[in-house]
Amino acid sequence: MTILAGDIGGTKTNLALFQDGQDLSSPNEERSFPSAEFAGLDAVITEFLGSRDPNITSACFGIAGPVIDGVCRTPNLPWVVSETGLKEKLRLEPVRLINDLEATAYGITSLKSNQLITLNEGDPSEHGNIALIAAGTGLGQAAMVWDGVHYDVVASEGGHSDFAPRNDIEIDLLRYLLTIKSRVSYERVLSGPGLVNVYNFLKSNCPGDEPGWLAEELAASSDHPMTISKNALLGKAPLCVKALDLFVSVYGAQAGNLALTFKATGGVYVGGGIAPKIIDKLKDGTFMTAFKDKGRLSPLVTAAPVTVIMNPKTALLGAANFAARQIIT
Repeated sequence: MTILAGDIGGTKTNLALFQDGQDLSSPNEERSFPSAEFAGLDAVITEFLGSRDPNITSACFGIAGPVIDGVCRTPNLPWVVSETGLKEKLRLEPVRLINDLEATAYGITSLKSNQLITLNEGDPSEHGNIALIAAGTGLGQAAMVWDGVHYDVVASEGGHSDFAPRNDIEIDLLRYLLTIKSRVSYERVLSGPGLVNVYNFLKSNCPGDEPGWLAEELAASSDHPMTISKNALLGKAPLCVKALDLFVSVYGAQAGNLALTFKATGGVYVGGGIAPKIIDKLKDGTFMTAFKDKGRLSPLVTAAPVTVIMNPKTALLGAANFAARQIIT
């Protein structure tokens, strides 16, 4: 039996075919597509499958956006995706559309130890709640709750909650962002575009801090977040270093907020496309210092293990795992 799984993000859409009954940690076939170049998910599936009939028996797609009654209107793409439409497209009944962080949660069990990096050992409670946070094109959040047999996943759109500054520089960042947007969510800070927002904020305070070579490099780059983070990690540009430092501090603080929100005594996972690329920065203490700074509740979050997911295909693996569940049930 063949499973079709998808991870649909604002930047790219990954599709893969898995053989049910085999190791779902490795697809038989996989391709990645630039999301913005397609009118919708149907077009991506058509491109992926072509004229083949791979005898698909179940399908699941994790998508970056809220899924309500089987329908998602993606916030970072002009797409409307529905389970009903996918069932008609694939001529298949067991088709599920879930949030991409839900898919990531279902993929955690497929990860090997070398695909995880621990930031905080903690002292986890057995079967305690688990929180997930993932910055990429947007900011995803979710939780996992033990039901007595296994973990159920709780979807969330908390990444779009109001950004809450903790100090003077973050208050100034909020004021700056309010000149651009009428409302500022955490996603406006904790995402690829968010890192660019942080950089531009710092540059607006000290325009002379951006060297000419960096301005030229940014002008020539199609990936500003990568350019900023790369130069920050290399220590080549103080402005980039400051931007990444502020970004990671806010990231840690919001991850700690999520640990409080879900009482994540079982731990916190950090996923998404950004974390693996800045792992050296995440390990330098900036993230965990902000994570643990919760006043009277600091002991609660300090006891939570914090783990970074290094495998960028975790949501894809999770979609395959969820699709396999549909065959069983």
